[in-house]
Amino acid sequence: MPTPESLLAFFGVSLLLALSPGPDNIFVLLQSARHGARAGMAVVLGLCAGLVAHTAAVALGLAAVFASSPMAFTVLKYCGAAYLAWLAWQAWRAPVAQADPAAPQQSAALDARALRRMVARGVIMNLTNPKVLIFFLAFLPQFADPARGGLAPQIMALGCVFMLAALLVFGAMACFSGAFGRLLQRSAKGQRWLNRLTALVFVGLALRLASLQR
Repeated sequence: MPTPESLLAFFGVSLLLALSPGPDNIFVLLQSARHGARAGMAVVLGLCAGLVAHTAAVALGLAAVFASSPMAFTVLKYCGAAYLAWLAWQAWRAPVAQADPAAPQQSAALDARALRRMVARGVIMNLTNPKVLIFFLAFLPQFADPARGGLAPQIMALGCVFMLAALLVFGAMACFSGAFGRLLQRSAKGQRWLNRLTALVFVGLALRLASLQR
């Protein structure tokens, strides 16, 4: 296993990476603002589940196979872009509810099915971004030491540390954005503005993902 010093240094780097602007934290901010902090936390859990899958792929050597296949990279990125475009269309067409004082309570009372859907959004968002897998393939092994045992267990441990950092940072973002979103949800104009902004950002993310090069 990595030394405590290595894990601490890795955790610090992971926090900085989670804080840097990127598709995942933008996704968390927008979903939390539109659906509330609870839904945002569900998205965060889905994103972290995707990180676990990426880590396992690196530890098992599957990521290297994927990275060597241009077709797999292309198919995955276009699937991710199509999913983001679909979310953009949904956000653009989302109905504007009548503003009333009970709106915050309604957004907080998401049922289990809605929360599972938000978790699934996070998983799909993360797994359909091939750059995450390639980044993990290049990043995690740098902190693994062959002299301290098998590389696969070390990589899994590092992935869990990265997931913890992402959970803390993205969770804080979800809470902040959810509180801000409640203010916007109190007016029909604010809801419409938020829906349009979300749709435009998702379109931008879709175009960015579709234009990625290996």
